[in-house]
Amino acid sequence: MLTIDALSKRYGDLQALDAASFVVPPGRIVGFLGPNGAGKTTAMRCVFGLASPDSGAVRWEGHLAGPADRLRFGYMPEERGLYPKMKVADQLQYFGQLAGLGRTEARSKSMHWLERVGLADRATSKLDELSHGNQQRVQLIAALVGDPALLVLDEPFAGLDPIGIDTMAELLGELADGGVGIVFSSHQLDLVEDVCEDVVIINEGRVVLAGAVTDLRIRSKQVRVEATVDGVPWVPGSAEYAAIARDVRGGAFVVSETMRMEDVLADAESAGDVSSFSYGPPHLSDLFREAVAGE
Repeated sequence: MLTIDALSKRYGDLQALDAASFVVPPGRIVGFLGPNGAGKTTAMRCVFGLASPDSGAVRWEGHLAGPADRLRFGYMPEERGLYPKMKVADQLQYFGQLAGLGRTEARSKSMHWLERVGLADRATSKLDELSHGNQQRVQLIAALVGDPALLVLDEPFAGLDPIGIDTMAELLGELADGGVGIVFSSHQLDLVEDVCEDVVIINEGRVVLAGAVTDLRIRSKQVRVEATVDGVPWVPGSAEYAAIARDVRGGAFVVSETMRMEDVLADAESAGDVSSFSYGPPHLSDLFREAVAGE
């Protein structure tokens, strides 16, 4: 289990992390979320020893994480960390050897993962000959080839088409089922909600919300309402409503759990012909906005 224990880190006048704490249990997929500049990258750098916290600690299985432990961590950065002119299988083998595998084992595992993601036929291609999405797959394999016990991913779905997203999500699920702890950062909150069991939301260096996605949605004091009036999305203009989002499925807004849905429906009906009206727990995007705006 990875434990981020009260990490604080300051860069000059910027407090990048402010006593941030959370855990990544084995076999769980944790979404690590926050607005730009919230401290996500600094926390990831601390996990891998690329930045030293001013206070607090990164622990692995109860002890301070050290170089030997970090060999068991796989990392997929948002920016490409591969060699564009090097053949795909050769550099994956290289990364496997850096993680402590022997040459033969590293080659074997590289080919296994290339087969798994449908890229075995591109093993001898140079990286820059691949599409953006396939380069993303290779970047993931570079994080997996050393058989990590912990996987840290930064925007892993960026650039993938819907089929690629499904393949990536399925693979992450398989890894978690096998006991790998996974933490990934993404701004695609709909994907996080679909893939992750737990979320950690950070803002201005502090963890402002954490827990199982299902529990957080159920415990929220918000209700998400979607309605269509006169064939178009309806978002009421009254100050007692908090309009926060609109999408192609209809109007979407949140109200306090104390509001009676009968009253909300009556307001919609007073505006015109209601063709659809539904309500339920808030989406992760709603929880994110509430957590960040509340700071």
